[in-house]
Amino acid sequence: MEHMLHLFQADLIEEGSFDAAVDGCEGVFHTASPVLFSATNPQAELIDPAVKGTLNVLKSCVKFATVKRVVLTSSMAAVIFNGRRLTPDVVVDETWFSDRLVCENLKEWYFLSKTLAKEAAWKFAKGNGIDLVTINPSCVIGPLLQPSLNATVEMVLNLKNDIPDVTSSNYLSTDVRDVASAHVQTFEIPSTTGRYCLVGHVTPMSKALKILHELHPTLFPPEK
Repeated sequence: MEHMLHLFQADLIEEGSFDAAVDGCEGVFHTASPVLFSATNPQAELIDPAVKGTLNVLKSCVKFATVKRVVLTSSMAAVIFNGRRLTPDVVVDETWFSDRLVCENLKEWYFLSKTLAKEAAWKFAKGNGIDLVTINPSCVIGPLLQPSLNATVEMVLNLKNDIPDVTSSNYLSTDVRDVASAHVQTFEIPSTTGRYCLVGHVTPMSKALKILHELHPTLFPPEK
């Protein structure tokens, strides 16, 4: 297995830094974009890495004829923030796209970064003949590779300090292993095209908090 893994140093903001990693590849998966739900400088911390990083990966892909398909990890954040309410009778379909103005007005900078990155990716791909498919997962949870918490898992842990209004909210989640499988299948199945939304579970927040309390009663207080 060791000989199958090669590590390359690259910088999302630096054009050309992905050339060495992409050279000789048939499939490219762009999964890196900062996930921060608060930022002092949204442009530098979120928007530039998301947009410029995505474009820099695609620019590297254009240079090598071996690349057959690019799979971009987008987000449901680039789908559902358009001012429409997500009521139980609403179906999120192919007409749904997040609105950059809605994201800006709500000051949801991560959602804005994913929306702008998605728009830039599709524009570049269509203009340069790249076979692009996007994966749009909801909050990704599951086993961690690193010792530190990522933003989506930390968001769950923070519920112990900031219990939300549970009367009408839902928690949309997807297992990280399902997300990985979707990426692989998207590359391997030629008929896949466009974008795909991944939502493994839609859990009422009251139920999610009850489960967390049952599993970790000292960390998560019972619902009031």
